[in-house]
Amino acid sequence: MWADQILQGVLLGGYYALLACGLSFMFGVMRIINLAHGSIAVLSAYLVLTVAAQWNVSPFLALIVVLPVMALAGWLLQRTVIDRSLRSGEVTPLLSTFGLAIVIDNLLFEKFGADTRSLAPNVGDLAFNSWNIGSVAIGQLALLTLVVAVALLGGLHLFLRGTRLGRAIRATAQDADTAELVGIDSRAVYAVAAAIALVTVAIAGTFLALRSSFDPYAGSTQLIFAFEAVVIGGTGSLWGTLIGGIVLGVAQNIGSQISPQGFLIAGHGVFLAVLAARFFLAGRDPRVWLRTLRRTPA
Repeated sequence: MWADQILQGVLLGGYYALLACGLSFMFGVMRIINLAHGSIAVLSAYLVLTVAAQWNVSPFLALIVVLPVMALAGWLLQRTVIDRSLRSGEVTPLLSTFGLAIVIDNLLFEKFGADTRSLAPNVGDLAFNSWNIGSVAIGQLALLTLVVAVALLGGLHLFLRGTRLGRAIRATAQDADTAELVGIDSRAVYAVAAAIALVTVAIAGTFLALRSSFDPYAGSTQLIFAFEAVVIGGTGSLWGTLIGGIVLGVAQNIGSQISPQGFLIAGHGVFLAVLAARFFLAGRDPRVWLRTLRRTPA
């Protein structure tokens, strides 16, 4: 039983890592926590749902249409909201993205109503089928989610390490002022990073719609899970995000076996334990602790 719960937790962690990827990437580059992250994931889910229904195509084909739209939205978000907010201090981007989340949630409610939706019927048996190995069941969709998460994180890692633009993003994340001195346009780099982040959010939103139901106000819950995975794994670390998601998923699944309420309590407990440990190891100085979180994307 425990082996199966751990395996299911690892598979669930793949979704959390996929969800947290964009949040970690944006913080690693621009040093902001995008509080609209969960709402944007839900917005992406609705966009994929709308395209799939309008054109009668697979959600995966609909996602191909939505990805460039979300990339453009990320570029515009950085140029119109985040860039201006960053000039006013560290708190202003939090307030700006929080306000953006409220706007998105209410616009979705106005457009689609309070009914829950799902893309699971659009993929047929993939949403429910599994491979059974003894007493262990491996869900096909859950495994696909984990594979996509690893591929996305690995692709971003190679992009940051092996391309000129990727190295420019890493340099800007490390020290934007110094990067400007060697000819890197930090504002353009930030816009590209925001576009990449929202592309990953669109992918996560699609898998959210495939694996469960969602409604216009589901974004806050997704934001919490993504934030916990990021903090557990280390903010700005791509592979750390995968580890954080898996740790969170395993903790939740094991907790659910102990108590009906243990699913959420165990996940929050692990998050708080990691947070306390980092605070303690940083010498109990919040400013030092914040600096330990700020890693360059890798």
